[in-house]
Amino acid sequence: MEPLPHDAERVASFLLGAKRILFITGAGLSADSGMPTYRGVGGLYGDVPVREGLTIEDMLSGYMMRTNPSLVWEYLSHLAEAFNAAEPNQGHRVIAEMEAEFESVWVLTQNVDGLHRRAGSTNIIDIHGDIHGLACLKCAFEQRQVILANLKIPPKCPQCGEILRPTAVLFGEMLAEGKVAELQNQIFRGFDVVFSVGTSSLFPYITQPVTVLGQRGAKTIEINPAITELSNLVDVKMNARAASSLDAIWRAYRQRQKAS
Repeated sequence: MEPLPHDAERVASFLLGAKRILFITGAGLSADSGMPTYRGVGGLYGDVPVREGLTIEDMLSGYMMRTNPSLVWEYLSHLAEAFNAAEPNQGHRVIAEMEAEFESVWVLTQNVDGLHRRAGSTNIIDIHGDIHGLACLKCAFEQRQVILANLKIPPKCPQCGEILRPTAVLFGEMLAEGKVAELQNQIFRGFDVVFSVGTSSLFPYITQPVTVLGQRGAKTIEINPAITELSNLVDVKMNARAASSLDAIWRAYRQRQKAS
């Protein structure tokens, strides 16, 4: 068996005796499941062309969904195959397995792909929603766990005939108040260890948990090949991919458990 990275050993030492752990995850974790490259503010997909004169932010905006929902779905239909084919990777599975090991493990994710839930995680704050849910623009109809590739585009509400929208947060839209409140509640309760995994850390609601909890004494780790505004603030910066790093940390933790 190949030796574990030194950083993985150090992070594993943080987990010994920890009770509450927070994972903040972004595009870098889903990329290890073969999801398309993200682009633009907010971490939405940018591997397919948009119409002339329109940006991705225009195409996937709340305004466009209200004024021209068919155009939004035309773009989303290009992504359906990738969403349908993606499976949770070892990083997702490690996070889910940790729920059985520690008192409380929470996931704050920017990703809309639902892979954390499919891997078995239960304490999830999907701050940008889930692309696999549908909601009517007119009535109260909602549907969860939809396979996008099976939809007739644009999807219509079976109750009123209006075009449905994805339950993911689009550009220009507010975050769900309930999810923001849950995040603040969990930050108030505190965490012993905080991971930032595969996120560019562009938004205050992503950086705040790391900085605030770090100031309170939590051990903080960033896993990201790129440099972000958190890189110089965390206790450990791992310049590596998400899934392989989480796997190495988990193996190092298991080895320490056996040795103790």
